[in-house]
Amino acid sequence: MSENRQRRSAVGGIIGPMELEISDRAACYRIFQTHDARFDGRVFVGVTSTGIYCRPICPARTPKFENCRYFASAAAAQEAGFRPCLRCRPETAPELAFWRGSSNTVSRALKLIAEGALDESEAGVEALAGRLGVGGRQLRRLFSQHLGASPIAVAQTRRVLFAKQLIQDTNLPMTEVALSAGYGSVRRFNETFRNLFGRPPSALRRGGGTSAREGVTLRLGYRPPYDWPGMLDALAARANKKVERVTGGVWHRQIELDGKKGAVSVAHRPERNSVAVTISFPEVRALPAIVARVKRVFDLGADIVTIDSHLARDPKLAPLIAKRPGLRAPGDWDHDLAAANLDEKAPQAWRPWHAYAEQHLRIAANAA
Repeated sequence: MSENRQRRSAVGGIIGPMELEISDRAACYRIFQTHDARFDGRVFVGVTSTGIYCRPICPARTPKFENCRYFASAAAAQEAGFRPCLRCRPETAPELAFWRGSSNTVSRALKLIAEGALDESEAGVEALAGRLGVGGRQLRRLFSQHLGASPIAVAQTRRVLFAKQLIQDTNLPMTEVALSAGYGSVRRFNETFRNLFGRPPSALRRGGGTSAREGVTLRLGYRPPYDWPGMLDALAARANKKVERVTGGVWHRQIELDGKKGAVSVAHRPERNSVAVTISFPEVRALPAIVARVKRVFDLGADIVTIDSHLARDPKLAPLIAKRPGLRAPGDWDHDLAAANLDEKAPQAWRPWHAYAEQHLRIAANAA
């Protein structure tokens, strides 16, 4: 693909966001000029004049072209020495869902990292690579290719951004924030924030928010469009009435992890391209695992624009997609097939795009 075609695709939408090339600086700059939400979570800009990195939707004034560096992940931006923007909050950006080729390995690795599979040692990378059926060198190469950062950097960035979100959105004590985000000690947690932000974690607290007793409420982003009624319809159709229900446009579920019981509810916040997730659970260390399950159930990482554009090539699906853009395929709460089936010979585990086609066909059949 020529440089000119890449630029036209990013600016004009001819080709989906999955095919953006970070090296095309003119196309990336245009994304930030127009605050294009389709690329949220797919590209970040580091501003050399401020030392801050931002999302495409950041409300701040677009920096000068010559002051911009572009990154495929928040981890790559932080590894390059930039700190997260306090206005657009990179911790709330939608995460990237991979669909093609060798990036499946990266996708599975990210799922395992989200569950705490990586500590800060290189031995941890080798153990993770072994679970994925690749060598440590190959895993590092894939992370560099797709995310622009090492597995260790990705794990560290995930921890600090999740901790930052808990600090700003909840009233959890700092000790519980540190434990929830996977820090082994409060001292390490404090050092990380001082080094990154030049201030202690408590200085980032906004006040207000929710406590553990009330239920912790977090905002999780997605790339628009999102057919919320279609998602609730699909969840209600398959719901186990004993533990799951949909009422008043909100999804509720009773949960149990490691013998402990709690509850989670998810509401739509379309004005912010996000969902509000309220979690009531007695063990704060379980918060990342619960959040990961919510993201899976509500398919928050999908590059839905690219998926819809590919499916619309089918003449039977094209009018259905035009009628219900952003319709997604709900994931399973109890089983993550993509993480559980680490064998590349199990393609059925990858929730291929026909799952989205089935959603459109199901709704069309019910409406007939």
